[in-house]
Amino acid sequence: MVIFEAGQAACAIMLPYAIKQMMDTVAMAKEMKIDVFAHVEESLWLFGLLNLGIVLFSRASGSLLVMAGPPMRRMVRRELFAYLQNHSQRYFLSHFAGSLANRISEVSMSVAHTIWTVLFDFWPLMISFTVSLVLLMSVHLDLALTLGMWILAYILISFFLALRCRRYAQNYAKARSLVSGKIVDSVTNIMNAKLFARRDYERFYLEEFLDQEVNSARKTFWFMERIRWFQFTAAMILMLGVIGYALKIWSENGMTTGEFAMAASLSLMLIEQARGLSRRFLEFFEYVGNINDGVSQIIQPHEVVDTNNAQSLVVSRGTIDFKMIDFSYVKGNPLFNNLNISIKAGEKVGLVGVSGSGKSTLLNLMLRLFEPQLGTILIDQQNIKTVSQESLRDSIAMIPQDPMLFHRSLMENIRYGRLDATDEEIFVAAKKAHAHEFINESEEGYHSLVGERGVKLSGGQRQRIALARAILKNAPILLLDEATSALDSVTERHIQESLAYLMHDKTVMVIAHRLSTLSHLDRIIVFHQGRIVEEGSHLQLLQLEGHYAKMWSMQAGGFLPDQKEIVFDNVN
Repeated sequence: MVIFEAGQAACAIMLPYAIKQMMDTVAMAKEMKIDVFAHVEESLWLFGLLNLGIVLFSRASGSLLVMAGPPMRRMVRRELFAYLQNHSQRYFLSHFAGSLANRISEVSMSVAHTIWTVLFDFWPLMISFTVSLVLLMSVHLDLALTLGMWILAYILISFFLALRCRRYAQNYAKARSLVSGKIVDSVTNIMNAKLFARRDYERFYLEEFLDQEVNSARKTFWFMERIRWFQFTAAMILMLGVIGYALKIWSENGMTTGEFAMAASLSLMLIEQARGLSRRFLEFFEYVGNINDGVSQIIQPHEVVDTNNAQSLVVSRGTIDFKMIDFSYVKGNPLFNNLNISIKAGEKVGLVGVSGSGKSTLLNLMLRLFEPQLGTILIDQQNIKTVSQESLRDSIAMIPQDPMLFHRSLMENIRYGRLDATDEEIFVAAKKAHAHEFINESEEGYHSLVGERGVKLSGGQRQRIALARAILKNAPILLLDEATSALDSVTERHIQESLAYLMHDKTVMVIAHRLSTLSHLDRIIVFHQGRIVEEGSHLQLLQLEGHYAKMWSMQAGGFLPDQKEIVFDNVN
């Protein structure tokens, strides 16, 4: 493309030279009273070949653009998305999903436009300037040097003015991304807006961010407009000055009519291209500003990373050890301090405590969604920091309290547990999760789309799809975070049977506020403010008549009451 664009630019800028040759030949033929066409034929061939060169070179370059452009944008999006995937959960909790998606899109387009600007604008103009100045030097050295210095000064001033535009463009890109994030957030929660009759409020809320975008846009565009005033005014003065200087030289017989025509044409073309180049500078730095904004947000250091040459986790038994764990979400406010837990192979352990006591955090640390500040987590005596994250999570099946589903078919969502599963295996898993019945009753059965985040399904239906997915995955370690909280009592009884089957020969950690669902487990660990205050079987804990017994007796409707309703004694 570089070669073809250079060829096109050279051919285009040589056209005035061909016209100069024709005009001088015609003038000479008329003066000598000989056949014009016989002598102008060579110049006509040159003119025609130069035009043909423009067509062939430009279209060859355009064909390569068609082949290279879309794959390049795909590559940028793929690389940014791959980098984004490796961020920790903390990163995603702090950024709008819609804003991140918008930044990926803007960066990919801006990278493409930046490269095309260099390739199709800056590079051809360098060729044009070089060829033009060489041609002008062959006509009149002073004219060429004067024009060259004027244009160089003009371009340098335009460049440094446009350079300042990058900061404005970056702020404008940031404002656009923020608005996109707010819109996606509002659309995602559209049901809340309707339930609370807050549609007007959402529009007014969005208005504030739209105003910020408009203000940022105006600052950017007004700055660009001031630069364009300089560019157009300077270009006008430059055109008048160069044409006047060329006329003076011609009137003093310093050049022929053809040379004057070529010099005037080249000068006007160069000035017009310089003005276009300065406009391209503005666009170029706007694209660079967009890239800066996207890259500064996405390309940040990863909090959780694999070690060099990380090995795959091999789970043969399923023992889990938390040793000397210190962890805090906010520096200076520790949640875990010197936490130690050992879980035997095949042991079923329940985690109990009021909200915020650290139960879900413990599971997140085990999945390496967050990284502890101190301490080690071992699975079968393998430090999870030394194994790959993919192999770690491939060995663990997690059923969260609010399962996330893709806007894909029910079949695809269940198969996500094991991508090579057959349709028959998916049917079996769905039946064990008591999802087969409602799936068959849906309009398109297993091919029904579930909507964004599974909004077309009820909470219980989403939970059953998540259970089917975990059953299909059949990982040696199973984590349940309120896995049956969204189910009615009849369905929960069936699901508990499926869970009993799923838990067989697995190491299991279960979080539940409904204590009755934990009573059959091997051991129950009671948390309070990140510390273990009791542990033992259900009967052992009741016999202690301690914290667990108080929670058991205070449960209303089978669930833990609010934290302020529980008074723990002697929690150390």
